[in-house]
Amino acid sequence: MAERPVLGIDIGGSGIKGAPVDLAAGDFATDRLRIATPKKSTPKNVAEVVAEIVTHFADQIGDGPIGLTIPAVVTHGRTRSAANIDKSWIDAEAEKIFEDKLGRDVVLVNDADAAGVCEAKFGAAKDHPGLVLMTTLGTGIGSAIIHNGVLVPNSELGHIEIDGKDAETQASSGVKDQLGLSYSDWVPRLQRYYETVERLLWPDLIVVGGGVSKNSDKFLPQLKLNAPIVPAKHRNKAGIIGAAWLAVDRTEHPDPLRDSPSAHPGTVN
Repeated sequence: MAERPVLGIDIGGSGIKGAPVDLAAGDFATDRLRIATPKKSTPKNVAEVVAEIVTHFADQIGDGPIGLTIPAVVTHGRTRSAANIDKSWIDAEAEKIFEDKLGRDVVLVNDADAAGVCEAKFGAAKDHPGLVLMTTLGTGIGSAIIHNGVLVPNSELGHIEIDGKDAETQASSGVKDQLGLSYSDWVPRLQRYYETVERLLWPDLIVVGGGVSKNSDKFLPQLKLNAPIVPAKHRNKAGIIGAAWLAVDRTEHPDPLRDSPSAHPGTVN
């Protein structure tokens, strides 16, 4: 892994947050910097803010690669969907847009995937040899699948259909807040979600992140599942740390499909 800190940046619907990451320690090397997401969150406008964060930390990170997370499906450098960001991201050559703006190598990854990598390398699933499912409970439900430490990207398991409805519209912590549900009232919705996912994947471990995970003792013990289900360790730091790790990993394992037209057969709305 890198000798100098590696910059990870988490692009969200309301804020863009970045911090240099010490990959030996698996934690921030300094405090993070947060800048509000532009109201018109187009690739160009977001790239301007990302450039500000890169400039702020330039002395610490040198000319190394940057890891970025985004609330979107990302295949081979291209964003295929857009959740809580401008729809102009759909089918954008996003990695190239950032690389042209920053003048350095960039790795762009789905935000939940980055969080899952962080937990697999440094957190609740560290060194787990089996199949790990990471879920982030927030406005929606993000997911990451890790097998023996290797990411299987873009799982989007928050959007599986359960009882005729999109899962995250029934079981996310955002829905809990909207409906004013107590933790006990929320648990049956989570139970239905996780038992359905278990029948599809049979994970060996389930890790739960998102802001609500800080209160995991109020709901995780009530779930009855086959796999152990545990809270994430790094919470809101996980995306930044995972993105930084993936940025360095890409230098060792390039994506041969990134510039291939055949890797982008269609778009996701």
